[in-house]
Amino acid sequence: MNNSNEHICSRQQDCTPASFIETIVKELKEQLGNDRVLLGLSGGVDSTVVAVLLNKAIGNNLFCIFVDHGLLRKNEYETVLENYKILGLNVIGVQAAQRFYDALKGETDPEAKRKIIGKGFIDVFDEEAQKLQDIKWLAQGTIYPDIVESKNAAGKVIKSHHNVGGLPEKLNLKLVEPVKFLYKNEVREVGLALGIPESFIQRHPFPGPGLGVRLLGEITPEKVRILQDADDIFISGLKEHGLYHQVWQAGVILLPVQSVGIVNDERTYENAVVLRAVLSTDAMTAEWAKLPYEFLGKISNDIIHNVKGVNRVVYDISAKPPATIEWE
Repeated sequence: MNNSNEHICSRQQDCTPASFIETIVKELKEQLGNDRVLLGLSGGVDSTVVAVLLNKAIGNNLFCIFVDHGLLRKNEYETVLENYKILGLNVIGVQAAQRFYDALKGETDPEAKRKIIGKGFIDVFDEEAQKLQDIKWLAQGTIYPDIVESKNAAGKVIKSHHNVGGLPEKLNLKLVEPVKFLYKNEVREVGLALGIPESFIQRHPFPGPGLGVRLLGEITPEKVRILQDADDIFISGLKEHGLYHQVWQAGVILLPVQSVGIVNDERTYENAVVLRAVLSTDAMTAEWAKLPYEFLGKISNDIIHNVKGVNRVVYDISAKPPATIEWE
């Protein structure tokens, strides 16, 4: 664990993942007692680590909700739900894609889309909490960079984070955020110490709003299909060529523009997508990954020839700052 984070593990500078787990589980037991806790799982590392920590602390009083908001990666809902069950977590799956699509219809503003998706999650959690009865807490996988990036030094919002912000009064739940002072690499260390499989812990970060922040402009089911198919080819390619664990985060962005192309000697006017892969340690800053030209060429060719609706692929070589890792 980073010694710079003296506020972690009861402010001890010799903090280790094991000592953090011991300390936080004890604190959670004291804080939560016999109360029931609702946790929204995203399929990512942060919420998964929070789930396992809470499971150690309160066991059957933890109720996990995994929502398919229609903006997950290809086949993500089924795969992750099965993985959670293997971890022994009490998980309720909620398929609500159409609900989110309806709420997002016609919206193009990035901040508005984030808020719509966030509100949709809260509404789903509220409904599930009512079904379960006697839920007192909402747990979240907020990490330290989420808190920092949500406001700059002047206190102005940079972008709304899915795991940051007050809950509406109607939810009537108190908030518990066990890893809110950890950086991503520290969360991974804790996850490994908890015995969570490395294949799960070493997954790339994935935003709470999902592909909603990688699909610029209005969100529609057809655009999501295009983005899921292109993203699946890129991520699968990184794994097949041994590049996945060499980058911090990767994904595809669908642009709200079309360009002229040629397929089978005929003119096309279809979508352009962006490949994004970055190197980082804490998501506060990032450099673009220098992926091999041959690999990029293959992925471009595979996407254009296998994803209906795409005829152009470009690569993002922007650093953070000034660009953020996600496009919205």
